[in-house]
Amino acid sequence: MKDQQKTRYGHTALDIAQDFAEHLKYSQDADMYHTTQEGRYNALALTVRDRIIHQWNQSRKTQRSQSAKRVYYLSLEFLMGRAMTNNIINLGIEEEVRKALSSLGYTYEELSEVEPDAGLGNGGLGRLAACFLDSMATLEIPAYGYGIRYNYGIFRQQIKNGWQAEQPDNWLRDGNPWEVIRPDVVYPVQFGGEVQVIREHGRDQFKWSGSEIVQGIAYDTPIIGYGCKTVNTLRLWSAKSPEEFNFHEFNDGDYTEAVRSKISAENLSQVLYPNDTLYMGKELRLKQQYFFVACSLADIVRRFKREKQSWTNFPSFAAIQLNDTHPSLAVPEMMRILLDEEQLDWDESWDITVRTMGYTNHTLMPEALEKWSLPMLQKILPRHLQIIYEINHRFLQQAVAYFPLQPQMLSKISIIEESNPKQVRMANLAIVGSHSTNGVAELHSQLLKTSMFPQFNLIYPDRFNNKTNGITQRRWLLASNPKLASLITSAIGDGWITDYSQIANLAPFAKDSTFLTDFEKIKKENKIRAAAFLKQESNLIINPDSFFDVQVKRIHEYKRQLLNALNILLIYTDLKNGGEATKEMEHTTFLFGGKAAPGYVNAKLIIKLINNIAKVINADPATKDKLAVHFMPNYRVSMAELIIPATNLSEQISTAGTEASGTGNMKFMANGALTIGTMDGANVEIAEEVGKENMFIFGNTEEQIAKLSLGYDPFSRVLADEEIKRIVDLLFSGYFNVNEPNIFEPLRRSLFEEGDRYYHFADLGMYRDAHRSARELYTLDKAEWNRRAVLNISASGKFSSDRTIAQYAKEIWDIEPCPVEKDTSIDTALADAAKRK
Repeated sequence: MKDQQKTRYGHTALDIAQDFAEHLKYSQDADMYHTTQEGRYNALALTVRDRIIHQWNQSRKTQRSQSAKRVYYLSLEFLMGRAMTNNIINLGIEEEVRKALSSLGYTYEELSEVEPDAGLGNGGLGRLAACFLDSMATLEIPAYGYGIRYNYGIFRQQIKNGWQAEQPDNWLRDGNPWEVIRPDVVYPVQFGGEVQVIREHGRDQFKWSGSEIVQGIAYDTPIIGYGCKTVNTLRLWSAKSPEEFNFHEFNDGDYTEAVRSKISAENLSQVLYPNDTLYMGKELRLKQQYFFVACSLADIVRRFKREKQSWTNFPSFAAIQLNDTHPSLAVPEMMRILLDEEQLDWDESWDITVRTMGYTNHTLMPEALEKWSLPMLQKILPRHLQIIYEINHRFLQQAVAYFPLQPQMLSKISIIEESNPKQVRMANLAIVGSHSTNGVAELHSQLLKTSMFPQFNLIYPDRFNNKTNGITQRRWLLASNPKLASLITSAIGDGWITDYSQIANLAPFAKDSTFLTDFEKIKKENKIRAAAFLKQESNLIINPDSFFDVQVKRIHEYKRQLLNALNILLIYTDLKNGGEATKEMEHTTFLFGGKAAPGYVNAKLIIKLINNIAKVINADPATKDKLAVHFMPNYRVSMAELIIPATNLSEQISTAGTEASGTGNMKFMANGALTIGTMDGANVEIAEEVGKENMFIFGNTEEQIAKLSLGYDPFSRVLADEEIKRIVDLLFSGYFNVNEPNIFEPLRRSLFEEGDRYYHFADLGMYRDAHRSARELYTLDKAEWNRRAVLNISASGKFSSDRTIAQYAKEIWDIEPCPVEKDTSIDTALADAAKRK
């Protein structure tokens, strides 16, 4: 009995080895003839999960007993990546796991590599949500994340003849050992049907009867904080049909019809939409959004009603944060519950809803603001459309006082857009229906108030605020760059792991020659590691002695991968012509990574262009010893964890006024890369922290772009610079697409006939000069480069998601930490029982 207790709960290498062997035998039914890497990975995952489960239960029990207010983070995307490494580090058992596996003839690396990325997001939005969950658990803030358990995550990207090809990402093919299905947590969700109005007790009662019912079943994943005191929950909903199939139709011989409703219902959680910017009125996406919102609110309300409190206390029980507009149907859904199910009056329902909801805006792109066609909403959610109309009517009655005799202003702020067909503006709904609207960087939040939603800022001046994004240093430094993390800890102690402001203590070491030498050695080792990965993964041959210039992010015109490509052509032609700008240049490797939305023609063309440029440059004997270009297929979290620590120069070159924040810029900074970038998004605050002298800042500011827009002519910009004219002529001469005539014509039209919307040619000359300065510094003075790199790390303290979450908790959610004790009572009870036996 005593041995069982040690095996089950102990953290020694022997305990872990015994538990791993038990899971191999009893959970996997494995023996020397029937075992696979996947089976061994699952056995290790279950062994680690065993050491989380008790504290998970203890966390819920503590939070319930203290009636702690919880935050419910609603996000259609959670880009979690892999769980194994993060969980083991947060548990503090990495060394013991390594020893345990070694004693059995396995290695930690080979088993952790088996885990597929949980790619339930498109990019920054989903990755931010993942960082926030980690920070909430570490700060011991009671929280649930709510989303959808997509069977297929963001597509797996292949490159075929330079083009992106999308392959399904069946990440659940071998199951997910980290999740626990909750078959008792099931909610019916209805769509369509009609609304009847019945007069009862002196008021109108609205009865919505849906024509389609889908059930949402909960799957829970533990989210453990560093030190594994608080374990919060990520609850993802999977769609199931209420009936397996129609027996009547089956008996009549129509098998296809018999299973049609089942397939239709379960389609809701099949696939993550691989496009997070352009909304094409997809009915399935609207149904996905309502499905997860309805399940999540039903779950929150169930938990609240168990407390038997008055509804007036609901905002003290729950804070609901809407991560972008995807969950904004939570506003009318909350109203529907309060009005139709709980029989509250409108004013009280509205007060509860507004005080509970908070909304985070993530975009400055007008075309990315979500809208749904009114006829589609009428068809799928008829009761919600009624509620939205009433919300809008009451809001406009209030707003008219701010804009008397200005119908055009009221038209701008109306939740209903008078287009053909009419549209429901989900951002307007979220702003009106919540007590807080925050941007995700200082510049972004300011532009929300002055450019995007100035009328709302006039009506609700106290609702707008800023919460600059952050990253978790535990995944993006401690886990992904262990040797640098160890070096930092040896210099300043390990307090930075949970209090990242302490990273500022590293600044004096920027003058320490021994520290700088060690830093440079680790950067080289990380390059060797990244190069080995890319060789094995994609057969890319990378020179680890070269200067790593990296741009990894979603492929989008505003992020300006095309600007980077144009600058590469400037370097290439200068090398070919024996120019002074590249005479002493160190071998430079340009690495690109990122996925384009399948329907985004120009983004996919940019990937093709980069690959065509790479094919020509990498084969050119005149330049191949100085310059290399590579596109890394299938960029994802686990790849980022290898590439970011190896990077020298981080490309953050979006057009000023277009990137809301960015978090890649923060990850590179924390790993000792220098930034070349515009004054956009969080780059502005990075410059404030580390100083522009320790970055390579270029380009027009947001204010200058606004002025340029009045009379910008890309033709004249090109003609005014002989070097730029030469590479534009080269690009569109067919030099990079000899056997593929005119394939880059849409890019040419975008740059010239359509006016170069993202001002590539307004910034290209300044970018060229800034990039040359970066290359020269790296080539001529590596000690100074490393000094600036260490200063960047030491100045990255602001950009921890711990700081961001602490601000959300205090300024928006009004939530305090709820410390959870590590309960050893079960261990003690088992030990006592063993003694008695």
